[in-house]
Amino acid sequence: MSTDERVASQLAKTLANGREGYEQAAEKVGASGHADVVARFREFAAQRAEMGAELEKIAAAYGDDVESRSTVPGALHRGWIALKDALTSDDLAAVVSTAEQGEDHALEEYRDAIGADISPEFRTVLQRQMGVVQSAHDYVRALELAKS
Repeated sequence: MSTDERVASQLAKTLANGREGYEQAAEKVGASGHADVVARFREFAAQRAEMGAELEKIAAAYGDDVESRSTVPGALHRGWIALKDALTSDDLAAVVSTAEQGEDHALEEYRDAIGADISPEFRTVLQRQMGVVQSAHDYVRALELAKS
């Protein structure tokens, strides 16, 4: 397995977990009537799906087969594990805090990936994607600060 393939696979799983987390968070927050937050969470879920598909396409061009489905063990390690607990309450602050933890982990994964011995073209894609993740993180962080 090439380094690009390994990194793409890891990030694709991280993105799939983030997509699922944001979908669940949007559903829960929607029950509380925060339409603006719901719309942004759904947007972030769609972004994660698009970025994962992009990684799969790049890997396929290399002849690699990237597995992008999230897994329960993967979720445990990718920052969204507390989401289940947060979603059992109506506490927007708990959902937002969990989303920020997930974004913190995603940013860490991207930093590690960009620092790996990957092709320059792939690094450029990951840097762009990391900017999208950073933007989502900043939004979620601002929400958390506003709710506290």
